[in-house]
Amino acid sequence: MKRLGLNLISTFLILGLGVLYYYATENNLVNPFLFPKVSAIVKAFQKNQDVMLLNLISSLGMMIPSILISLVIALTVGIILGRNAILREILHPLIYIFSVVPSILLSPFVLMLAPDFWTASVFLIVYGTLWSTLFATITGIMTIDKRYLDKAATLELKGLKKIRKVILPAASPSILAGFVNSLRSTFVMLVYAEMYGSRYGMGFFVKKYTDFSLYDHAWGGFLFMVLILVIVMQIFDRLKEYLLRWTID
Repeated sequence: MKRLGLNLISTFLILGLGVLYYYATENNLVNPFLFPKVSAIVKAFQKNQDVMLLNLISSLGMMIPSILISLVIALTVGIILGRNAILREILHPLIYIFSVVPSILLSPFVLMLAPDFWTASVFLIVYGTLWSTLFATITGIMTIDKRYLDKAATLELKGLKKIRKVILPAASPSILAGFVNSLRSTFVMLVYAEMYGSRYGMGFFVKKYTDFSLYDHAWGGFLFMVLILVIVMQIFDRLKEYLLRWTID
């Protein structure tokens, strides 16, 4: 019931922003060139529906592999460092140094060295998004309640079975929190990659029409992109709640 009430408040706030934009544009309170009327945005969106779908497929084709690759790397390295104090002390400073280097600064080198734009984009997205999940995995494993590990030892759980049955479930609240934060970075890097070199994608669509100064089309693409990103985030939030249902009162 509480969640329903909060969702209603959020919905009213979003609708309020929409009404405010409509009022401001209809009464010429803002620059009509940069902020076109709602009717113009709707018309532009309807005109580009097929292109929007193509851009969505292109974006997902780049985003999904990047998320999977970053998740595999973060979990593998995180589990190793989380369980091995010596390796953690040696490698953690090095990993921290790499993590603070913005992937955008690496883009000129990656674009020159990668065999194609898609590979370069995936590398930049993975590089820019795996750190939150990686550090959350290390922290989650380091802070596992010792009682879980003692019980695992009593049951003689070892190797992959111990990781799958004890370590990952116990560290999952931290890991999933880091993963959701990584998703936000994924969207930022995805849009950046698409804006500067891609032929398709939601970010490319917005960049293309802002270059042409067709802001009704750009706003239509921008709102479509925001809607898709919100839906994706909501899906992962629900998945997170389901996987962590044992931690919720």
